[in-house]
Amino acid sequence: MPTETFEFQVEARQLLQLMIHSVYSNKDVFLRELVSNASDALDKLRLAALRDDSLDADTSDLHIEIELDPDARTLTVRDNGIGMSYEEVGRLIGTIANSGTAAFLKELKEAQDGAGAEGLIGQFGVGFYSGFMVADEMTLVTRQAGESKGTRWSSRGEGTYTLESVDDAPQGTSVTLHLKPADPDNQLHDYTSVWKVKEIVKRYSDFITWPIRHFPKAGEGQETPDAETLNSMKALWARSREEVSDDEYHELYKHVGHDWRDPLETIRLQAEGTFEYQALLFLPEHAPQDLFTRDFRRGLQLYVRRVLIMDDCEALLPQYLRFVKGVVDAQDLSLNVSREILQQDRHIQMIQRRLTKKVLATVKRMKSDDTDKYATFWREFGAVLKEGLISDSGNRDALLAVASFASTRAEDEPTTLQEYVERMRDGQDDIYYLTGESRQSIANSPHMEAFAAKGVEVLLLTDPVDEVWVDAVGEFEGKRLRSVAKGEIDLGAEDDEEADAEREKRTESYAGLLGWMTEHLKEDVKDVRLSTRLTVSPACVVSDAHDLTPALEQMYRAMGQEVPTTKRILELNPDHPLVQGLNRSYDEQEDRTGLGESAELLYGLAVLAEGGQPKEPARFVKLVAERLEHTLRSE
Repeated sequence: MPTETFEFQVEARQLLQLMIHSVYSNKDVFLRELVSNASDALDKLRLAALRDDSLDADTSDLHIEIELDPDARTLTVRDNGIGMSYEEVGRLIGTIANSGTAAFLKELKEAQDGAGAEGLIGQFGVGFYSGFMVADEMTLVTRQAGESKGTRWSSRGEGTYTLESVDDAPQGTSVTLHLKPADPDNQLHDYTSVWKVKEIVKRYSDFITWPIRHFPKAGEGQETPDAETLNSMKALWARSREEVSDDEYHELYKHVGHDWRDPLETIRLQAEGTFEYQALLFLPEHAPQDLFTRDFRRGLQLYVRRVLIMDDCEALLPQYLRFVKGVVDAQDLSLNVSREILQQDRHIQMIQRRLTKKVLATVKRMKSDDTDKYATFWREFGAVLKEGLISDSGNRDALLAVASFASTRAEDEPTTLQEYVERMRDGQDDIYYLTGESRQSIANSPHMEAFAAKGVEVLLLTDPVDEVWVDAVGEFEGKRLRSVAKGEIDLGAEDDEEADAEREKRTESYAGLLGWMTEHLKEDVKDVRLSTRLTVSPACVVSDAHDLTPALEQMYRAMGQEVPTTKRILELNPDHPLVQGLNRSYDEQEDRTGLGESAELLYGLAVLAEGGQPKEPARFVKLVAERLEHTLRSE
């Protein structure tokens, strides 16, 4: 196949120019990225060979080589891993289409400092192209394991790249950087220097389990110099705590978590006895943008006796801990175990239970010992952790112990359910809550008026999952979890004969209006009644105690489940002038055409007040406009 020349996309050119003219102070990250890519290629080959006995690939001495040529000013990173086909090179290397280029450039412009900008290289998977920070030209030669022909890719980063098939490529991938001219005033960035390469490997790649070798250039009388291994290759999880620094833990996290930031917390676990395994887990500091998407890659790296057998082993942690990154190294599992077998393996189930309890215990410790760190964790991952309240009844108490919620007690101080219960007033039997899109919308809800007037604390739940877990949990320490927007509310009204007589009298005076409105609005509501929860607003809509809320109905429909639309209850505030005027009009008027429109308006206002939308917005707007016009004419 002849050599073909292709053009980079516009955004790819921008990225390449950024790398070529980079002003980053720390250009060392390019070697970290190339070594990391090589390590991934070796991991993939070992895994592929375990799964496919017929794969024609040499796995006898998997390693990474770094070759330096000061005279030619080249640096080559070579591996004998999985390699790439011609099509893969064109798709993954040539176009940069899968590297999140647009998002990378956007984030780069917003980076506030050089360190943040450098970190973005790893975050967006553009590590290969970071080589252009130090090179005028890059050449990649690769041959996929099991194939007979290889591929050469080359570019000077000036808008085009070439692709050609080659016959003599060894298995794996080699990346050769034709380095920029040396800067005599800055020897710290001489990447043909052995000591410089050793420093970078020790700093960034010492934890990699494959040997990273450097062959010194042959001198006089030495034809085949011995290779020097630059990394320790000792798995961090197999070393004692005293032997490993925080920086080493952080670099391992960045490698397995594909993150450029340090982790929020590091968790070590070692199980001994009849079934032995070691685990090194990390809690990220920030939630990835795709955490709640179906395509989110979750799971831990699973090793068996230091051999990687699975990159994303989902069976090691429950779904609601999908943000946790790390490795598990077991001693007694089969090397050819499949995902299906893992889901049923009792050892894996035992590991999952132990790891889950360890993670939750760590979060609990953070909550008591480091409130700032816990606040960061809960802000980023609280919503996904609450999924466990639905799916993991065995750990529900542990989850409730670490969960915190906004409440009306204090704007900046979330509370636990335990703290809420300890503050409950005498005679209060329920834990009150209200769900909504934001704290502000909940705080302004008409449903909150009586609670605010009487100083009763209400939990403010703003995550979509809150609509579900409160029903799944039901109660806490014998106190029922109760929505202030469902059922009838009794906040301890005065219980004496005079008050009872007054309430009965008022109910009788509104009986006609309530019955008529129930009939007039029967397509939208199941009942119209007087409210005990309103003090300011004229009306609100509530659900029956056991009905689905509109938000929950919408959530089920979004998941493809058919649920019937539930009619709700319209509550009127008998102390509001608008409702009182409506009642007088009902008693005085025989023609109730205008009264019917007023009833529709009142219902529409109640729906709007809770963040909903009238069934017929155009008709609602028309009625409002007509009433305003009539009011202005009357003045």
